[in-house]
Amino acid sequence: VFEFDMALETEAVYLFPTENSAAHKTDKYELVHDEENPIAIFRRGLKFTIAIRFANRGFDKNRDLVRLLFNYGPNPNAIKGTRGVLTIDPKKRRRIDDEQKLWLANVLNHDSDTMTLEIFAPPSIPVGLWTLQVETNILNSTDEPKIYDHENSFYFLFNPWNCHDLTYMPEERLLDEYVLTDVGKVWVGPYGTTKGREWVFGQFDACVLSATMLMLEKSGLPYTRRVKVLPGMISKMVNSNDDDGILVGRWDGKYDDGTAPSAWTGSVPILQQYLDTEAPVPYGQCWVFSGVVTTICRALGIPSRVVSNLVSAHDANATLTVDKYFNANNEELTYDPNNEMGEDSIWNYHVWNDVYMARPDLPPGYGGWQAIDATPQEVSSGFYQCGPTSLEAIRKGSVGLNYDVAFMIASVNADLMRWKEDKECEMGYSKIYCNKYHIGRFILTKAPFIFDPNGDKDRMDITNLYKAKEGTEAERLSLLNAVRGTEAAKRFYALPEPEMEDMEFDLQGENFRVIVKIKNKSDKLRHIKCSLSAASVYYTGVKAQQITREEGQFAMKPNSSEELKLVVSADDYLEKLVEYCNMKIYAIATVTETRQTWADEDDFQVLKPQININIPAEIPKKKPTTVTLRFVNPLKKVLTNCKFNISGSSLLKNQVVPYPDVKPGAVIKVDVEIIPKVEGEQKLVATFTSKQLLDIAGSAKFEVVSDDD
Repeated sequence: VFEFDMALETEAVYLFPTENSAAHKTDKYELVHDEENPIAIFRRGLKFTIAIRFANRGFDKNRDLVRLLFNYGPNPNAIKGTRGVLTIDPKKRRRIDDEQKLWLANVLNHDSDTMTLEIFAPPSIPVGLWTLQVETNILNSTDEPKIYDHENSFYFLFNPWNCHDLTYMPEERLLDEYVLTDVGKVWVGPYGTTKGREWVFGQFDACVLSATMLMLEKSGLPYTRRVKVLPGMISKMVNSNDDDGILVGRWDGKYDDGTAPSAWTGSVPILQQYLDTEAPVPYGQCWVFSGVVTTICRALGIPSRVVSNLVSAHDANATLTVDKYFNANNEELTYDPNNEMGEDSIWNYHVWNDVYMARPDLPPGYGGWQAIDATPQEVSSGFYQCGPTSLEAIRKGSVGLNYDVAFMIASVNADLMRWKEDKECEMGYSKIYCNKYHIGRFILTKAPFIFDPNGDKDRMDITNLYKAKEGTEAERLSLLNAVRGTEAAKRFYALPEPEMEDMEFDLQGENFRVIVKIKNKSDKLRHIKCSLSAASVYYTGVKAQQITREEGQFAMKPNSSEELKLVVSADDYLEKLVEYCNMKIYAIATVTETRQTWADEDDFQVLKPQININIPAEIPKKKPTTVTLRFVNPLKKVLTNCKFNISGSSLLKNQVVPYPDVKPGAVIKVDVEIIPKVEGEQKLVATFTSKQLLDIAGSAKFEVVSDDD
């Protein structure tokens, strides 16, 4: 048999991971630069170069048939979009541009045994792990082709730089922030004391894409649907309520069998543990879920940002309200008499994500930023998931559009209604108070291109993207538009507002001193019963312990004023605080003559020290530098089970540093050595946890410079 009567035998395929990565903006991924086995990472809708070497002879364009089979999943199918089939024809050279909807290949060069090709993958193919087969035969032969399986899988990612990709962002410069920035901030804490908490997203770490693929496999999502419903699936799989998702949520302060949510410095150690154990990682809370979602989205190429809603509503019964109920004695009920599914709640803050994508399933104008929420709050379509929800739909009150629009509207703009037991009312309760401005005080994210490790200069207010300005006609019309499309909400908003409000009440507080100011605006004597109380609360609004209470009764002459004061001392609260040191003030008052009832509440927080990170403004690349972490124990008790968590993207993997017991008021100080590998601006993030004290964090920004000189 002559050599040319035999089909070509493929010896090797070269995907040039490093060479292709710069044009594909994937050069930061650690997998691309692995010294032993580099993995190619491409963006769809963009051409790349590969080479094929044949073992037995060179390619003959008049005799040889060479086909490339790009495969996605166990049962690839060209019709379903999970297989790309390319027949190599050196006689034809096709123009490649980003509008192409088909796979294309052009021969750039072929010599004695090697063929170099330019490949284009359409901007609509599924993202994830692909494989490549090379099929060779003689033209018009009836023999079975020879098949070469390339030993390495490779990735195709979303391409938000391509205007035909689902994730395309027209303002391309923002992609440096929303796709390529690997350290960011999450705003946490109550309204008034909120602060930016640093988070290492680390989307380029070697474990991230592998952990994401494990998550995709565990989701059971068909390979053909992994583009259209991917963001919603991410919100489902980052929590573990329905399946073997990534994180276990917990809010009761009991974390001994896992990691306290406040101890995490970023997403990489969570995803590494998930990849190693193939089991959900304990524990997360809303900002941890959101940080992991950001990492996964940015790793896949979906523009994403963390969003914090200060004073966030959890509407458990789809009424677009947050309802608080009181009995005839002005005592707040611990259950919702009108909802068997559970009571509404107000979180001090809640954190979710915005992702940027087109919405071909919705009418024009509803693409762009979409909210997704991985924190398991309510079931949507049978699973704990939320979104993607168009921000434009939230702002307009368009509850008829997919997905979860009503729930997100309530989160940022529900009316806070208070109800009191009333046997004469059909519901058994009459509306005593309605606050239209309490929910969604601020909606915050990190501003692009700014990082302030010591303050909040990098904070950006995006409230106007979610709702019109509070108190405006546009804001009310949007909410009422949502009410019209929500049956349960119609019933609550149809009930009349309370009448005969001739008493004025105002809750004021500062530095642990709280006052209710009462004014009789009528021309008659009024008798008032008023109470003020303080309680420690979890950030989800769940009450932990009563701290102190004050009551007063007043006989008020016409046009007179009175005050009820409550002072909360350190001795009162120190032993009763729970994690994050949040307290809530409750006030309620009743007018005997008119039955007018007023109630209000406010949050404040006992602030904790920050970790001071001492590091030079400039440090040398590839040489050891000592970093000092320091803060003072603020408690009058010994701290036990102490440890620091320290990490920095492309700087060092998450490092856990145990620390001995700490006496009251003692200085806590630890030295850590780092050896930077990459030049440029870098960030270091640290947390401290102990059995008695959680949620201590700090960060530093510095420049890594070449020491060649």
